[in-house]
Amino acid sequence: MLKLSDNPPCLPDGLQTIHQFEGTCWVAHTRARAEKVLARDLLSLGINYFLPMAEKSAVWGGRKRKVLTPLFPSYVFFCGDLRQRHRVLATNRVCQVIVVHDRQQLVEELEAIRLALNSGLRIDLYPFVAVGQRCRVARGPMRGVEGLVIAKDHVTRIVLQVSMLGQGVSLEISADVLESA
Repeated sequence: MLKLSDNPPCLPDGLQTIHQFEGTCWVAHTRARAEKVLARDLLSLGINYFLPMAEKSAVWGGRKRKVLTPLFPSYVFFCGDLRQRHRVLATNRVCQVIVVHDRQQLVEELEAIRLALNSGLRIDLYPFVAVGQRCRVARGPMRGVEGLVIAKDHVTRIVLQVSMLGQGVSLEISADVLESA
């Protein structure tokens, strides 16, 4: 069963939209699996943040459970001044902080995602992997393998080729483990 108490809110209490954020916007690139903990830290520090999460089914211990997972693994969006940026870095949960150069564009894009999350419609991460694009498997047993994306509708397929032979094999793989090569 999904326990909301185990998860921080996507937005701090009192904020209805991302347009209410004040100050400079940054993207915190977190340590592995530290997004929710960082969001709780930001909540306690009074720093405005956005952590978009979607419900996902997971199996562990032989049971199927629903969990909230970050839509953008290892990233939390936040706004504030330089002092607040320093406080975020001091949590030791962040690898780096990326400054946002086009604040308006980021706020509009994140607000669209927030609206989609609140709509109740199913939402999934859509990696920018296009048919014909060369990509690399980022994790899993095929980690590091490169191929060419040949289909991306209900099933993503990549081709692993042997150029010398002029042949290759097609492999079905989840789009969320692919990254641009």
